[in-house]
Amino acid sequence: MRTLKRCAVVVLLTGFAPMAGAAVDDLQARIITVFEQAAPAVVNITVRGTVEDRFMRPVPVEGSGSGFLFDGLGHIVTNFHVVDGANQITVAFQNVDCCVAEVVGVDPSTDLAVLRVRRTVLPTPLELADSDALKVGQFVVAIGNPFGLSSTMSFGIISALERVIRSPNGRFVGGAIQTDAAINPGNSGGPLLDLDGKVIGVNSQIISPVRASAGVGFAVPANTVRRVVTQLIATGRYAHPYLGFDGFGPTPEVVQFFRLAGLPVPVDRGVLVTSVDPGGPAERAGLRAGTELLRVGSFVVAVGGDVVLGIDGRPVNSLVELMLYLDNAKAVGDTVILDVLRDGVELQLEVEVVERPDDLSLGATLGVRSCSVRLGVRQQPCSRSG
Repeated sequence: MRTLKRCAVVVLLTGFAPMAGAAVDDLQARIITVFEQAAPAVVNITVRGTVEDRFMRPVPVEGSGSGFLFDGLGHIVTNFHVVDGANQITVAFQNVDCCVAEVVGVDPSTDLAVLRVRRTVLPTPLELADSDALKVGQFVVAIGNPFGLSSTMSFGIISALERVIRSPNGRFVGGAIQTDAAINPGNSGGPLLDLDGKVIGVNSQIISPVRASAGVGFAVPANTVRRVVTQLIATGRYAHPYLGFDGFGPTPEVVQFFRLAGLPVPVDRGVLVTSVDPGGPAERAGLRAGTELLRVGSFVVAVGGDVVLGIDGRPVNSLVELMLYLDNAKAVGDTVILDVLRDGVELQLEVEVVERPDDLSLGATLGVRSCSVRLGVRQQPCSRSG
């Protein structure tokens, strides 16, 4: 009997071996197909500009990044930080000579930019996927030009979803895709693709103790890309929604900040309103800012104002959450309903969404800027390999 059982196990294992081998072959074939179909639409971007040395003399600089063809009109999607400050931009498709590209529009807040090349013959553009349908564990591939090495592919999985990353102007990009596919300097602006060859995100940043992949990369999600790029092509700019108030919530960083200062946290839920723009939509709706000044180390914070508990029925506990909801769900001209706590009484305020001013700074609100925590690693753009 024991001998028969051993034989059965051997037979089963022997039977599984061809099945496993076939699965690997199928996966490999799909990856190869993705590369062969997508790589012709991925471009190597070279940027040239000037910076001043310590003697205020102009010094030429050069950098590189990646991008991909968005449509049949020659529009190319890349990262804002790839082309920021460039006075000359050239792109090269796979096995094609370089051509000059012009900037159509940029949005620093999402780290996206659109270029255009004028060529009569173009490869097939890449298609955007629905990034809301992604799952952790999905296989992904990144195609780009790390360290200037064109048409380089790396393979990995979606490590996490709904990450929040910083954009070049200090704002936040929500819904970012985290991947362990190798992303290095020069990959910025290139596509992160699923195994159907659709773009699920635009590779933008890495976290690493050195300027190379440590297995933690981030991509701007495809649905954000679709929304922003469409408007950049149409108008050259993206109109971000804005309500006109500042504040902070009881995030772990804020709680730690106040405790280190030996002070109680002035809000236990929602977003404490510290300031309201004069004449802005929040003030017109009746939102009240704090009037009592509280010193926390070198910061002076206004407390005692309204507490925003939610927006359109969704609870919020940080200004970042509120900002991301506006960016993803609202457009200029819409209205939102703020659930507000004032002197122990809950009320609702209807606020019109307006366009965020271009020159608006982030200020020094605790929920946005002042409570960053350094962990010995750097979140950095994955471009400028030159």
